[in-house]
Amino acid sequence: MAKTTDPVALNEWYAIETLSEVTATPRLTRLLGQDLIIDCDADGAPRVREIVAGTPAAPLPTRERYGCLWTTLGQPRREIFDIAEAAEEDRRFVICGWVKMRTSAPRVIENFLDMAHFPYVHHDILGAVPHTEVPSYVSEIRRDVDEVWASNCRFFQPRIAVTESSGDFVQLTYRVPSPFTVMLYRVCPSAPSRLDAIALFIQPIEEELCRAQPVMFLVDAQSAYNDMLKFEQVIFSQDRIIVENQRPLRLPLEPRAEIPTRADGSSVAYRRWLKEKGLRFGIIAGSP
Repeated sequence: MAKTTDPVALNEWYAIETLSEVTATPRLTRLLGQDLIIDCDADGAPRVREIVAGTPAAPLPTRERYGCLWTTLGQPRREIFDIAEAAEEDRRFVICGWVKMRTSAPRVIENFLDMAHFPYVHHDILGAVPHTEVPSYVSEIRRDVDEVWASNCRFFQPRIAVTESSGDFVQLTYRVPSPFTVMLYRVCPSAPSRLDAIALFIQPIEEELCRAQPVMFLVDAQSAYNDMLKFEQVIFSQDRIIVENQRPLRLPLEPRAEIPTRADGSSVAYRRWLKEKGLRFGIIAGSP
């Protein structure tokens, strides 16, 4: 696949590598169908360049945020979205590692937004039978910030965090700050007045191939780092099986292509948002 010509996709920021993995030794990666090389310049600063006709081109814009190196192949109209929790010094920052998936980035976003699969895919962790109903919640496109939000979400979870062994109904809020990033805010068990923040950064390699990195900003002074890491990795490994088996791999935006239920309000808002933006990469604009 050649580099996409989709301006919507090109003009976004993408996390493409963990900062701790960036060294002077060149690393090859791929973004939106374009081969890239990651290394450091003479001053030791991270550098990202497109490979054109076998030769590295001029450095692309880069940012160092949330433990990752970010870049863009276009000209974003705004900076990388803000995660306020990342600036709170008492939070544990857990970066969970990249997972490659044979699917489109929008499919991964939609799966993250879906609460209905919790009891079946994440049984005895994020959900359990007979607590399968998804209560009504509010999903919306927030025009002032150009983001998709789902609020007042409530769901029974048998184990809401590493520190908890008993189940309860939890309050969840979802946020899609860019077409290829999704976040979850949940009430922190050890500090009910605060919210844990979990983000999923997606690197769309090709239209039907991507890799994703979960990162967490947690209020948890007790758990071992490896326990928090394993908890999230188990959940994500279960999700990977589901998204790689969905068909079509690209996300259809035509309303009649896949019939939504009441529980799919956030997915409907996300698809409508992508359609309004005119995104072409990783989606199917008409009926499959």
